[in-house]
Amino acid sequence: MIPEIDLSQPEIPLKPYHWSELPNGPVIRESLENALTYWWPRIFGYYMLNLGPLSHKLDKPHLGVNRQYSLFSEVEAHIQGELNQLPIQNVSIDAVVMNFILEFEADPYRVLREVDRVLVSGGHLIIAGFNPLSPMFVGQVLPKYQNEIPWNGRFFTPSRVKDWLGLLGYQVVADERLIHHHLLTEIKSDNIWSHALKSWLPSTGSLYVLVAKKLESPLTPIQAKRKVKQPNWSTAPSAGRAGHVTKSSDEF
Repeated sequence: MIPEIDLSQPEIPLKPYHWSELPNGPVIRESLENALTYWWPRIFGYYMLNLGPLSHKLDKPHLGVNRQYSLFSEVEAHIQGELNQLPIQNVSIDAVVMNFILEFEADPYRVLREVDRVLVSGGHLIIAGFNPLSPMFVGQVLPKYQNEIPWNGRFFTPSRVKDWLGLLGYQVVADERLIHHHLLTEIKSDNIWSHALKSWLPSTGSLYVLVAKKLESPLTPIQAKRKVKQPNWSTAPSAGRAGHVTKSSDEF
């Protein structure tokens, strides 16, 4: 009897489609909007692509881009498609926003490669995600929360995401941590423990925000010009002309 081979794809966890589906969602949204207020007027171009509904619903005041388009698998998106195979032409987008996307994708690096394919040189990429090196790891340890959003996803360290961006040829121009809280309970502004953690260990924020810029580089490497070796021509010995033979002085 031939054993059956499981050819099914790895199960993709449930994704958040509304800010209310995230723990302390309104607080997370407000924190991101405050952190990115500085950047919106500094991003220029014709088209911005918002990957996922959370990126689409984020407020972007004074944005220096003419038009915005959202892309995800719901009918309310401007463009319906899969994030690992964007239905967009190469180098046609000036800026891309990705809020909590990598945590819920089967192949996050492939998504980044697709983003790199459609982004123009000099374009901006904004990524927000959950930091595993933060109090949020408590939710991944407790069985009660392991199947709930967002702890059902895979958290990647900011350094790993920056390594991926470096391989694709991006320069990280901003790296910030937000909300020093485990998010398992309601966040209170007078939480002494959160304020102490932010002061003493600022890198342990539960959210990370990266702003990266795609560096300009040629599509194909420029090869060094090969130096053509010139032939070493030698001058032919001059032959005496007929009737004009030169005699030496010894013959006279």
